[in-house]
Amino acid sequence: MKALTVVPGKAGSARLDDVDDPPASDGPVLVETLAVGVCGTDAEIVSGAYGWAPPGRERLVLGHESLGRVVEAPAGSGFEAGDLVVGIVRRPDPVPCANCAVGEWDFCRNGRYTERGIKEHDGYCSERYRITPDYLVKVDPALGVLGVLLEPASVVAKAWEQVERIGARAHFAPERAVVTGAGPIGLLAALIGVQRGIEVHVIDQVASGLKPDLVAALGATYHTGAIEDACDAPDVVVECTGVGSLVFDAMEHLAPGGVVCLTGVSSGGHSIGVDAGLLNRSMVLENEAVVGSVNANRRHYEAGAAALAKADAGWLGRLVSRRVPLESWSEALDRKPDDVKVVIEVGS
Repeated sequence: MKALTVVPGKAGSARLDDVDDPPASDGPVLVETLAVGVCGTDAEIVSGAYGWAPPGRERLVLGHESLGRVVEAPAGSGFEAGDLVVGIVRRPDPVPCANCAVGEWDFCRNGRYTERGIKEHDGYCSERYRITPDYLVKVDPALGVLGVLLEPASVVAKAWEQVERIGARAHFAPERAVVTGAGPIGLLAALIGVQRGIEVHVIDQVASGLKPDLVAALGATYHTGAIEDACDAPDVVVECTGVGSLVFDAMEHLAPGGVVCLTGVSSGGHSIGVDAGLLNRSMVLENEAVVGSVNANRRHYEAGAAALAKADAGWLGRLVSRRVPLESWSEALDRKPDDVKVVIEVGS
């Protein structure tokens, strides 16, 4: 079968390969891959900056944002042929740590987890894959190919859950939220915020085009300036860019008792001036909280699936700005100015 593979750590090594059929050891459910979303992590792996091949192997099958159709599944698995499904990315470590042991593998404490398409486990950008039912999630068949948005939706579903959990230390009824970044993660974070009845403000750099239109169509407000100019003392900030200045801007202008959730990963190597003492004083005296959030477990995938099912399909369809066939996979990694989410079409 065809699969997109790469040698992790080696730039320019990505290629479309003929590989063996998925091994039975991967699980009893056989899935035909329909589409795979492309994100910054994939670009990093292809550039040689990130990623780990499976033990004893040189090459890794890419792809962690998936949509597939079940081909065969054992009786009693909860799945049957024809189901539209998404494979969960992370797997618990083999020890397991205390968190992995109870299904909270997104909080793995010893780093021995694996991730499909990223860390020591082949991904989903192949014509077929096998999987165990525990790591497979159904999506609403009405979504069709838009079910490929579930993995990024799971990330922000977890972020909002973390915000709620931390806010619940006291009375917490957020009215205003700021989302920094209008990429797929930021737009889906805004979607979930609007679905929760919160006044949402989205900040990004571009002044016109698809991103502002998508935000407006949600009923949210789009801005290109600073947080303090966009929204006076937001109760929640979901930071989706990893830009250091925005992180500290969010912390500085948060409402008393508010929560900043960081989902973007900074590249490092950039210094900014911060009045650490003033920031400390504000956070302590106003009971503010900052939390990092990465990956997702099954609960978050299910919450993301529910959010997508409730969303306007026309709006979701505009998030997928380009679709390219598997044979033209390199075009998916060639980012264009109006790209939001680019999808590689593997099957039909």
